[in-house]
Amino acid sequence: MARYTGPVCRLCRREGLKLYLKGERCYTDKCALDRRSYAPGQHGQYSRRKPSEYGLQLREKQKARRIYGVLERQFRNYFVKAARQKGITGENLIQFLERRLDNVVYRLGFAASRAEARQLVTHNHFTLNGHKANIPSILVKEGDLIQVKEKSLNSPKFIELKENLAHKTPPEWLDVDKENMTGRVVALPEKEHLDFPLEEHLIVELYSR
Repeated sequence: MARYTGPVCRLCRREGLKLYLKGERCYTDKCALDRRSYAPGQHGQYSRRKPSEYGLQLREKQKARRIYGVLERQFRNYFVKAARQKGITGENLIQFLERRLDNVVYRLGFAASRAEARQLVTHNHFTLNGHKANIPSILVKEGDLIQVKEKSLNSPKFIELKENLAHKTPPEWLDVDKENMTGRVVALPEKEHLDFPLEEHLIVELYSR
């Protein structure tokens, strides 16, 4: 299973935006973007060139792709599916990305970051509607039930996550039982439910060139 394995703090610095790829660390003074807010590389600190229209479109696509931990081919496949569906392509794309199981686990508060959610899903810590679910890219649908496996609840990791749940609020399209660490999809996600700013029309324009 392909995934990015390089230093993730460089990705935040390149986009000039906190992507919250390292969980709780991103909220502390150890955040690399707070210490070095310029782009990585030899000339990152001195580059003041105004980005072109294509550059703006590319950066928006890269930002979305990196936040969700999706590689280029898979991201483009999501766009193709979104374009074939009825409705607005950009909003359809957002729904596909938000409905990924690893993202849902993160948004429920069952992981500190999307990368950690991806790892926990891969390691068989969750069930979907009572069945084994260890593929991060599974797309959930309205009415689906996500549960932490009973044998995982007593592990130190999930005990810590459960304690942190008290400080987290899931988006409106998800309902969470913090005591039993279960979550249900009560509606389909919309753009206003995103936890970061995204101009999806730029991504549509990029792939429509």
